[in-house]
Amino acid sequence: MTDDYIRRNAPETLAAQALGLEDAETGAVVPPIHVATTFARGEDYEKTQGRSYIRDHGPSQQHAEQVIAALEGGAEALTFASGIAACTAPFHALKSGDGVAVSRTIYHGVLTWLEVFGVERGLHIDYFDTGDLEQLGDILRHGRTKLVWLETPANPTWVITDIARAAEMAHEAGAVVAVDSTAATPVLTRPIELGADIVCHSATKFLNGHSDVIAGVLVTADATTELWDRIRQHRIYAGPVLGSFEAYLLTRGMRTLFLRVPKQCENALIVARYLDTHPNVEAVHYPGLQNFPGHEIAMRQMQGGFGGMLSFQVPGGRAEAIKVASHARLFKRATSLGGVESLLEHRKSSESDVTDTPENLIRVSTGIENPDDLMADLEQMLSVL
Repeated sequence: MTDDYIRRNAPETLAAQALGLEDAETGAVVPPIHVATTFARGEDYEKTQGRSYIRDHGPSQQHAEQVIAALEGGAEALTFASGIAACTAPFHALKSGDGVAVSRTIYHGVLTWLEVFGVERGLHIDYFDTGDLEQLGDILRHGRTKLVWLETPANPTWVITDIARAAEMAHEAGAVVAVDSTAATPVLTRPIELGADIVCHSATKFLNGHSDVIAGVLVTADATTELWDRIRQHRIYAGPVLGSFEAYLLTRGMRTLFLRVPKQCENALIVARYLDTHPNVEAVHYPGLQNFPGHEIAMRQMQGGFGGMLSFQVPGGRAEAIKVASHARLFKRATSLGGVESLLEHRKSSESDVTDTPENLIRVSTGIENPDDLMADLEQMLSVL
C-alpha cells in the first residue's frame, strides 16, 4: 500500500479492499491476525519493522488504523480499546490549567467523564449549546482554550454543528478542534477536509457495523503536533489498546462500510418521514427532514445521506416512552448503534444525570432491513398510546 494507491482509488475501493494489503508470506488477500504481544529484535538489537511490543505497534491494529486514516484523509490514526477510551484520550493529553470548550449535546459518557474527572485534573471546562457558534465564540479564550470538542450529528437529538465555521473560530483562538463523527462516518462527512484537527469514532458503531466489536479510533490531520504526540504517549503508558482479534474484525467491518451506511441512511429517512406525520409522535429529530433546524448545514457537510440515527418523542413522559418501546417486535430494545440490525431504546434510561435528554425520547438506530417491516413495527408500537 502506497500514498499513490490511496490517491488513485476512491474511498469505496479503499474500504472494500482494506487498502489492498496482501499477506507477504502467503499472498492471502485477507491479512492474518497477529496475536503476538512481543516482537523479536535483530542481532544488533534493532526493532523488527519498528516493532517491539503490541501496546505500541501491533500489526493488526496498524492495518485498521491505516484504513480509517485513508478514509478520513488523515495523516495518522490510533485505535483504542473502546469508543470512550478514544473520546477521552485528547482530554487526558491536555495539561492542568488548559481550557476546553465542549458542546452540551454529545455522547453522555464524555460529559460524565468531564464532570467526574475533568475538573479534578485541572481542566477549565466551558460548555456551549450544540450548534450555537455565537455561544462558542463567547467562551473561546485565546491562549487558554486548547481544545474544542464537537459531535455532529450529536447524540441523541442529532443536532448539527457547522464544522468549517467552528474550526475557523477555534483556530483564530489558537485551539485545536476535535470532532466526534461516529454518527456521520467518513461515508458522509470528512471533518478534516472541513478544517478539523482530530476526528473521533466509536468504532464499535458504524465502522464495525455488526455489533460484535468494542473499539475506538482517533485520526489526526497532522501527526507532528505536541497534542498528538501526547495522545500517542497516553495510549502507550495508560494502555487502552485494541486487541488483535478486535482490530481484525474492525477492518473486516469497514470493508462493507460503503454498502451499509447508504442503506441505513435510506431507511432512516423513510422512517423519519413516516414518524413526522404520525399523530402519536410529538417530535422527530433527524437531519434529513427539511423542517429540522440544522438541515441546511447538514446538506452542505453530509454527502450522500444524513445518517442512520434518529430519535422521536411521544406525548407524555418516561412511562409512555417505555410503554411504546416495550411493544417492539422487530426492533431490538438495546443500547449502542450502527449495526445491521435496527435498535431502539428509551435513551434517558441509558444515560447519566449530566444530560438533559427528554424523558419521552426514543432513540432509533436503523439497520438494513426492509423499511416496510420497520414502519409496521413502529405502527403497532405507537398504537398503544
